[in-house]
Amino acid sequence: MNSKTHLGHTARKRFGQNFLHDEGVIDGIVSSINPQDGENLVEIGPGLGALTEPVCEQVSKLTVVELDRDLAKRLRSHPFIQNKLTIVEADAMKMDFSTLYQTGKPLRIFGNLPYNISTPLMFHLFEFIEHIQDMHFMLQKEVVNRLAAVPGNKDYGRLSVMTQYYCQVIPVLHVPPHAFKPAPKVDSAVVRLIPHANKSVKVNNVKTLEKVCSAAFGQRRKTLRNSLKEILDAEAIERLGIDPGARAETLSLADYANLANAVT
Repeated sequence: MNSKTHLGHTARKRFGQNFLHDEGVIDGIVSSINPQDGENLVEIGPGLGALTEPVCEQVSKLTVVELDRDLAKRLRSHPFIQNKLTIVEADAMKMDFSTLYQTGKPLRIFGNLPYNISTPLMFHLFEFIEHIQDMHFMLQKEVVNRLAAVPGNKDYGRLSVMTQYYCQVIPVLHVPPHAFKPAPKVDSAVVRLIPHANKSVKVNNVKTLEKVCSAAFGQRRKTLRNSLKEILDAEAIERLGIDPGARAETLSLADYANLANAVT
């Protein structure tokens, strides 16, 4: 059997497909999601159903968002779970997730995200954060490290600040390459993202926060005086009690919120 073929489906590079097949890892992920019947569960990129099937064993309804037409078709005729599935054939990157929200039933989103879209997809989902209860994603381990990083850590960057603005970040499981077919060249990890009920910092404009983070971390080796000079001058930075001679990775989320709120 061709190493790239799994259950008769060839993994497509353009969709970044790597299929999960390790039972122990699958059990660990499903346990960390802990799906309960009656919840508004949404899986992004169900693929060949490695997570879809065990989740459906525990619940009577699951919505799946699948871009690959062949895979959506397979799920529609799945002998055991087809009646439990609501299949949305769509690109998750462009989808309005608020359409899946039901009053009193926030979304519980999970998925083994293609590596090539994981970061932009998370930013897209943050736009619907008020409709989301929690998210569980399988990502490259280095991405999970960046999501969870704290100031002063080499992995700390724009992704850390923006994600932590929206969510509590909890790494829950390490996943080795051999858990997939084809095996990727990197380790993976599962992360739990829980939207803050009350954000720890107040930001007047999220787009400004993104702009400040992009400028600061886009030129990490530069001091804030230089990297932010198009946005804030050194005096304005100093008035906030922040050293203009500091570098991006030393600042906290609260510091970035203060910088963003000082931009007029």
